[in-house]
Amino acid sequence: QVHPVESGGGLVQAGGSLRLSCATSGQAISSFAMGWFRRAPGKERAIVATISWNGGRTYYRDSVKGRFTISRDNAKNTVYLQMNNLKPEDTAVYYCAAGGSTWYVPQVPADFGPWGQGTQVTVSS
Repeated sequence: QVHPVESGGGLVQAGGSLRLSCATSGQAISSFAMGWFRRAPGKERAIVATISWNGGRTYYRDSVKGRFTISRDNAKNTVYLQMNNLKPEDTAVYYCAAGGSTWYVPQVPADFGPWGQGTQVTVSS
């Protein structure tokens, strides 16, 4: 299993930027797809972005396309989420997790895990 620890969240004004990091322990992330997820108040956890094992394929939810960039450093067992032009609707707890394999990127949060504590992102208007 891959055990994630998220960091980099905080309070930022609309239009600002944050870079989230996900340091992992346990199994090497090079065997897995990785994803960033978020849970807004009163809502279920949702996929924000996913990345294949070697970074060759990425997916973004429509609302973050062009603003967020997911990347990974397998040598450091770390995944990143660069978030630009943040909006109040991006406010949520952000999580990362591993899933799938070197040939499969899951498309639902239930196929990723285990989960860490997450990092809070709050965007003020």
